Amino acid sequence: MGIPDRGLLDWLDEASTERGLYYANDDDGWDFWSYRDLGRLVLRTAAALRANGIGRGDVVALVQRSSPGFVAGFFGALAAGATPCSLAPPFAFQRADEYEKHAAHLLRTVRPGAVVCDDESLERMAKVAAEVGLGAPVAFDGLVADTEPLERPLPVPETALVQFTSGSSGFSRGVRISAEALRTNISGMGTWLGCAPERPAASWLPVHHDMGLVGFLLNVVVTGFDGWMFQPDDFIRSPLRYLRCLSDRRIVMTAMPNFGLSYIARRVRPADLEGLRFDALRAVIVGAERIDPRVLRDFHALLGPHGLDRGALVPAYGSAEATLAVTGLPPGEGWSTGRPDTAGDVASLAGTAVVGCGRPLPGRTVTIVSEDGAALPDGRVGEIVVSGVSIASGYVGDTGSASGTSLGERGLRTGDAGFVRDGQLFVIGRLGDGLKVSGKMVFAESLEALLHERGIPERRVAVLLGVRDGRPTAVALFAAARPGWRRTAHEVLSEWLGDAELLSAEVPRGGIAVTSSGKPRRRVIWRAVCAGEFPSALGPLTAD
Repeated sequence: MGIPDRGLLDWLDEASTERGLYYANDDDGWDFWSYRDLGRLVLRTAAALRANGIGRGDVVALVQRSSPGFVAGFFGALAAGATPCSLAPPFAFQRADEYEKHAAHLLRTVRPGAVVCDDESLERMAKVAAEVGLGAPVAFDGLVADTEPLERPLPVPETALVQFTSGSSGFSRGVRISAEALRTNISGMGTWLGCAPERPAASWLPVHHDMGLVGFLLNVVVTGFDGWMFQPDDFIRSPLRYLRCLSDRRIVMTAMPNFGLSYIARRVRPADLEGLRFDALRAVIVGAERIDPRVLRDFHALLGPHGLDRGALVPAYGSAEATLAVTGLPPGEGWSTGRPDTAGDVASLAGTAVVGCGRPLPGRTVTIVSEDGAALPDGRVGEIVVSGVSIASGYVGDTGSASGTSLGERGLRTGDAGFVRDGQLFVIGRLGDGLKVSGKMVFAESLEALLHERGIPERRVAVLLGVRDGRPTAVALFAAARPGWRRTAHEVLSEWLGDAELLSAEVPRGGIAVTSSGKPRRRVIWRAVCAGEFPSALGPLTAD
C-alpha cells in the first residue's frame, strides 16, 4: 500500500530525523543525512540561489554526482521558484573532448541562470561555460556557505524539470516536465510499486539519467523512505558491496538496466553470496534498455538460492518525454516473454522472445500504430504511442531529431517498435535501428540479443543497420574482438539479413560510442560510417 499523493516539496514540512539518505563512503561505511538535515540544506540552497539573482523561470543546471548537495540543489531550485536541470558530470564520459562537446550543447540549449557543480566537475565546466558565453559556474559548497535558510519555499514553478533525452540518435534534447507531470509520475510509481516510508531502497544509478533521478531519487525523497546510495563507479568496482547492502539492510526496492543484472551475473560467484539473503526484495525494476530474458534467468539463478523471488524482477518501460514510467509489471506477478504475430511485417528472430514490460500505469494509455497512424490489433508490431498524464509539455530549443520521437496532440510518438498482448507491452527496439529484408523488419537490438546468446558479451558489440550507397548494409562494430566473434556475427547476420552488405569494424575496449546512460549511439555512428568519417577501418564481415 503506497502513501497518499503529495506535492514535490511536501516532505520539507514532514522531514524526519530518523529516516533519510545513506551515502556509501570510501571506508566501506555510510554517511547518513536525515531528511530534517537535507530539508534545512534545501532551504539554504534556495536562499543562496535567490541571493544570486535566480528567480521564477530561470533554469539551474546541476553538474554533480549523487550527493546531499545534489538533493539540495534540485529541491533548492524548486524551492527558489526555479527549474532544475541535471547534466551528466565528466565521469560519465571516457573522452574529454566528447564530454565538452556534449556539455556545451546542453548549456546552449537551456541557457541556465546558474551552473552548480561539485568540486570534481568545476574546472571542466568552467571551461565549457566560458566557451558558450555563460557566467562562471559555482561549487555547491561555496554557494551555500554562510547562508541562512529561507523560512518557507516559494511556489513550485510550472516547469519543475528540464530533462535531457539520452541522445542515442544524435544530440540530447531538453524536455520540459511540468510540476503536475512530475508529481503524477512519482505518484503513479508509488501506486505501482507500493512505495511506503517503511520500505527501504538502494541505488547505484547516476542522477543525471531519468531512471536514477525520477525513478529512484525523487521517488525516495518525496515518499520519505530510507535510501542507500552508491556511485555508479562504486558498483562497477564492487557489485558485491552493493549486494551486501541489499542483504544487510533488508532492501525492498532497487532498479537498474539490463546491463547491471548482466554485470552482477558475470562478476559475482555463487560462493561470494554465502550468508546473504535477498528475500526482502520485492521490486528489482529493470528498464532503460531492451531486457534480455537470458539475463533475467541468470540473475535469478544466482540470487534465487538466497531468497530472491522470481516475481521481484519487475520489467518496465518509460522515456524522458513521459517524465519516466509508462508501463510496469506489478511486483510478484512474474515476468514473461512473447513474440509478435508472424503475419506482421517484422521478422520473428528465433531465440529472441521479447520480455513483457507490464501494463500502463494509471492515467496512461499505450497504443500501437502503423506507419500511417492507424491503431493496430494485439500482436501486431508498430510504433508505441503514449498518451495521458505525465507527458512532457514540449522540447526546449530545437525540436529536430533523428530518433523519430515527437510530442503532439495525439500524445508521445516514441520512435520505439513494440506490440501489445493481453494488455501488456512488449518492446522490440528503435524504429530507426531497423532494416527491411524481404518485406520484414529486422531490428539491431534483436540481432545483438542473438549475438549475446552466442557468447559475445553486452557492450562488446553493436549492430548498425541502414542503407548505404543505395544498398542495405549491416555493420558489426566490436570492442576489442576475441577470436571467433566475427565468425559468429557473420553466421547470425547473414542468416537474417539476406543479401545485405555485411561489414565489420573494431575499436578498443570501451570505444563504442554510448550515451550518458550507456546506450550505443547507433545513428551517430552510422552517420559517421556513411560520411566516411568513422575513425576505424571498415572491412567485409566474413566467416574466416
